[in-house]
Amino acid sequence: MKIDEIRGKDSRELLLDAQALRKELFGLRFRGAAEEVSHTSRYRTIRRTIARIHTVLRAREIAAEKAKA
Repeated sequence: MKIDEIRGKDSRELLLDAQALRKELFGLRFRGAAEEVSHTSRYRTIRRTIARIHTVLRAREIAAEKAKA
């Protein structure tokens, strides 16, 4: 997921996306322990996408705090 796509979504959608990605990452790790995973680069992509989502959410929190002050 690109950063522009992430910024275009509202916070609730981002939280749901992050949750779904965490579940997918867990599934990949679980399958990786049991069998060989064909797309090992997917681990990295998921982790980075989750980090992007959390970065955008935090930036929104900071902007909201500044708006209140």
